[in-house]
Amino acid sequence: MRKAVLLNGPIARTVAFMGHTDSLCIGDAGLPIPDGVERIDLAVTQGLPRFLDVLDAVTGELCVERVSIAQELVDTQPALHGEVLARIAALEAAQGKPIAVDAVPHEAFKQQTASCKAVIRTGEVTPYANIILHAGVTF
Repeated sequence: MRKAVLLNGPIARTVAFMGHTDSLCIGDAGLPIPDGVERIDLAVTQGLPRFLDVLDAVTGELCVERVSIAQELVDTQPALHGEVLARIAALEAAQGKPIAVDAVPHEAFKQQTASCKAVIRTGEVTPYANIILHAGVTF
């Protein structure tokens, strides 16, 4: 058995194959996933698993240099936006490197998912609970 944070095989494989600037999306239950992009479906029921729990697990193993979120998350979900920023700040401290945060219109965000290595679908039902993680390097 692996001695690591991620137990989900498809997520662990995706993270292991990512290189600098490759991207991985964690999305809510309603985020459309473009044809041709790997879907890693974790959704069990509404709210399970939660977006933030999956974000924590993935960032436990992925070096992140930039994230993209929808501007609508900033505008309509201030509590969740604050939680996301707190996690990004903690990750910056752990990595010892700054992480840029880009807020783009939701339509532009959805277009960006087409270039992701995979989209992880959670059971989250909070609107705009989506993030794209852009891989950094550990050196």
